[in-house]
Amino acid sequence: MAKETKVILTTAVANLGQSGDVVEVKPGYARNYLIPQGMAFAWNKGAAKQIEQMQRRRRAIALASREDAVAAKNALEGSVVELSAKVSESGKLFGGISADAVAKALTAGGNAVEAKAISMDVIKTTGEFPATVQLHPEISANFTVKVVAAE
Repeated sequence: MAKETKVILTTAVANLGQSGDVVEVKPGYARNYLIPQGMAFAWNKGAAKQIEQMQRRRRAIALASREDAVAAKNALEGSVVELSAKVSESGKLFGGISADAVAKALTAGGNAVEAKAISMDVIKTTGEFPATVQLHPEISANFTVKVVAAE
């Protein structure tokens, strides 16, 4: 039985690769997750033309998105995102602030950001917390999440 199988990624997969990359993964991962989700298809010898086409498209998109990412970085860098949450008498939050809530606040402020691109520590109290958003593989912006008690 094959220990690894080659697949061609059709979308970017975290910790694996970008669209058009040929990667080797466990057969079960390819068969049960990547291929059914449409994230990859099986590699074969005739796929070289498809790979080149996907990589060309990825490079064109990367150039356009890099310019957008620089503009977004200038808008986000050093900014403060303020969120209000219910707080107990001891100052702790009921629940916590997730990256999804921060992404919604940023989107409402005019900067469309995906929640999975935001990295931050777990927020369980009020205060100011550093956060980073990955806008492009080479560009990230640092900002502050400020959590205040809801009235």
